[in-house]
Amino acid sequence: MTATLSPGPGTIFIIDDDASFLKSMSRLLNAVGYTVRPFESAQEFLGQLGPETSGCVITDLQMPGMDGLKLQDAMKKTSNPLPVIFLTGQGDIPASVSAMRGGAEDFLTKRAPKEELLAAVERAFEREARERRQRAHLQDLRERFRDLSERELEVLSHVVQGKMNKEIAADLNINERTVKLHRTSITRKLKVQSAIELSRLADKAGLFKTEKTVE
Repeated sequence: MTATLSPGPGTIFIIDDDASFLKSMSRLLNAVGYTVRPFESAQEFLGQLGPETSGCVITDLQMPGMDGLKLQDAMKKTSNPLPVIFLTGQGDIPASVSAMRGGAEDFLTKRAPKEELLAAVERAFEREARERRQRAHLQDLRERFRDLSERELEVLSHVVQGKMNKEIAADLNINERTVKLHRTSITRKLKVQSAIELSRLADKAGLFKTEKTVE
């Protein structure tokens, strides 16, 4: 069984099927103080990517098996989509457009100045830290909503629509006092006071979203 990558700040995961380039790039980044983990295939890297792995990815574009763009797509589907920097010797405009639209931090050629690569790495680390905080915040929100009962969620779905207690009671065929008790419980569990705050939290947590239909 393959162990997952251990978390650690400042780790760069380099993926390239060119062993000599992998070695030279690892040496360069080690020399400026980064922790580097080299991989000769995207599949090998993905097989060891864990939910707490921290850092960024530098990957070639064209590789046997899973190429860089497919790796980027695969990572976006995981719970830990690390920022990706493309570093390739065979880049073209369509590939660079696809990479950037897919959320790549940068798309560089292997002839790019070292300063450009290091600047991209620093941006990637800043982005990774920011997105990790955002995911942790979202997870905390969802945990708080999981504490609500089924009936409380029903009441909340009406509250975020701006309905008054009397309207909610009529819609759910319950007593207005019961609605008030549920609202008190909801605000206590979610640690907010106003309906506006409740709506904001529900929106951040992705609750009650419905797809718009086109007639």
